[in-house]
Amino acid sequence: MKSEASTVEEMAILLLLLCCFLAVKSSPMPHPDMITQLPGQPQVGFQQFSGYVTVDDKKGKALFYYFVEAEIDCASKPLVLWLNGGPGCSSLGVGAFSENGPFRPNGQGLVRNEHSWNREANVLYLETPVGVGFSFADDSSSYDAVSDAITARDNLVFLQRWFLQFPQYRDRNLFITGESYAGHYVPQLAELMIQFNKKEKLFNLKGIALGNPVLEYATDLNSRAEYFWSHGLISDSTYKLFTSFCNYSRYVSEYYRDAVSPICSKVMSQVSRETSRFVDKYDVTLDVCISSVLSQSRIISPQQNAERIDVCIEDETVNYLNRQDVQKALHARLVGVRRWLVCSDILDYQLLDIEIPTISIVGSLIKEGITVLVYSGDQDSVIPLTGSRSLVHGLAKQLRLNATTPYRVWFAGQQVGGWTQVYGNLLSFATIRGASHEAPFSQPERSLVLFKSFLEGRPLPEVF
Repeated sequence: MKSEASTVEEMAILLLLLCCFLAVKSSPMPHPDMITQLPGQPQVGFQQFSGYVTVDDKKGKALFYYFVEAEIDCASKPLVLWLNGGPGCSSLGVGAFSENGPFRPNGQGLVRNEHSWNREANVLYLETPVGVGFSFADDSSSYDAVSDAITARDNLVFLQRWFLQFPQYRDRNLFITGESYAGHYVPQLAELMIQFNKKEKLFNLKGIALGNPVLEYATDLNSRAEYFWSHGLISDSTYKLFTSFCNYSRYVSEYYRDAVSPICSKVMSQVSRETSRFVDKYDVTLDVCISSVLSQSRIISPQQNAERIDVCIEDETVNYLNRQDVQKALHARLVGVRRWLVCSDILDYQLLDIEIPTISIVGSLIKEGITVLVYSGDQDSVIPLTGSRSLVHGLAKQLRLNATTPYRVWFAGQQVGGWTQVYGNLLSFATIRGASHEAPFSQPERSLVLFKSFLEGRPLPEVF
């Protein structure tokens, strides 16, 4: 007969095995969108996910996302949604792989971006609208006549359904960031989120940050003439033509309507000759041979001459994302296109939506208690800092917000990072010194300092 001790021992072993079995049964299965490892990727300690969220079941509209958890203590860090502009350019190829994501393509592999924004947040990159990057629709008519309203609605549905897959982030502080035409995308999405929250509380939206954004197209585009002139890109006489006979907003409006007037054609030809095709308008100090990040926002900077000279023969980002092993690792597929492109060539966007100002929506967000940061890379002539600064100042005046931080320098390390001014406790403007239209690409360290201060609600550093 078994002793009482051996019986107790056997029961203890059985209980231990049962506990292990229950632990295995109850432990969460790996998320189906989890990325095991990207080809050529250095080892990291954070998780990555990518895949599709269907936003329209009838038309089979599926938006592609790439999500990187924070490097350290992801459970306590906020959630940040990043949107690139265009309209029609990729948040994956531009934002994630060229600007503020954890990796950048280099040869056959990836290298770490030491100033990645996932040092401070869990960052979600969304390729929107459908037809951009890996995002697609089963019904190709979904690529026709896409508007700001359609894009905002699809982005809202995306977030709703994304939270079903990642419920642990639902109550996390949420920030929306983006640049260029995201000056339309971000405020319109935020507005829908606030409206949705009044029916059902879902989004814990705390703030938005807009880089070199289109907020009021006449102000933004017409500030280009003064920027060109003040930086020596055009002559005094051409500056007078540019401001007196055909300003840039008039030219863009005519261009989108296929009705460029003779006077605008003449003025723009003169501007193009003097500024030169060999100066990059997205950063007037950089040489022209840089990554595909500068494909972004070509839409809002139409070319007088359709001919383009691409001095960068190899495009690292495009090459990397067109590799089959990379697409497999990303759980991505090409639908209706042969190659992944930085900016979509199948999307038919309602370009005249650019004429609808979004600065008023920004004002309504501030009234709802949403923090707003508008920042400008100061070497960008496409959406110059002068237009953005005047729009922010005008909005502050309209909302009767006093300057709580006077215009001053801020520091990143031991160097001046830029200049800033704060109105009330919700609206601020900042420049990033030496930065291009895509600020995190050209000034990653300074951009990260700005981003961290924004998330923490702290003033930008006054001293080094």
